[in-house]
Amino acid sequence: MKIGIFSIPQITPGKYNIKDDRLNQVYKITRSKKITYMQTEVTREDALLEADVILTPRDRLTDLILKDLEFVETRSGRSEQEQEKALLNRFKTILEKEEPLFSLTLSEDEQKLLSGYGLLTVKPIVIAEKSELENIDILLMKAFKDSGFINFFTTGEKETRAWIIQKGTTAWEAAGAIHSDIQKGFIRAEIISFNDFIQAGGETQAKQAGKLRLEQKEYVMQDADLANFRFNK
Repeated sequence: MKIGIFSIPQITPGKYNIKDDRLNQVYKITRSKKITYMQTEVTREDALLEADVILTPRDRLTDLILKDLEFVETRSGRSEQEQEKALLNRFKTILEKEEPLFSLTLSEDEQKLLSGYGLLTVKPIVIAEKSELENIDILLMKAFKDSGFINFFTTGEKETRAWIIQKGTTAWEAAGAIHSDIQKGFIRAEIISFNDFIQAGGETQAKQAGKLRLEQKEYVMQDADLANFRFNK
């Protein structure tokens, strides 16, 4: 995933670890040799269109809205399609209220039109409060939580690791996040919810307490699930 930074000079572009304290808790129980946090890429301001979520101070949100309003007004003046004009007018009404567009519900046809635009506020916008600006870990975790992504964990003797997936990802798709061979040979997913894992005190104890579930391909992964994928090699 990519986080776009707008007007936060404290964070420079590059690769960053997002340190989820829940992963630390799993690591302390399992005592793996290694812990691997999920990683994100922070993009420059001129690459905001490539980002999955935009992080900005509250007093700069208006700048993003004005950029979109300028585009919408220009596009509307050139468009000859009634459906497009109607959509752009909806956008204009919202933007003129100084509200971003990302909460707007669109039809499939409207989404197709939208895909050709260079709008910024259709992405999730996360506000960085003044008290948070000096703590990069807090800001990146905040952006991740509102990005439309979640993570799941794998743990064992060698490594405890977080994997990034989109909300709504199935077990079969999550297996592919680890390796395409696991996805191809998928048999089932062994799932323990994070709370059950912590409360039981580890994988073995969770199994003994009946907290391990066998899930099929269609299972929708939940945030912080502990997963082990069985597959044909």
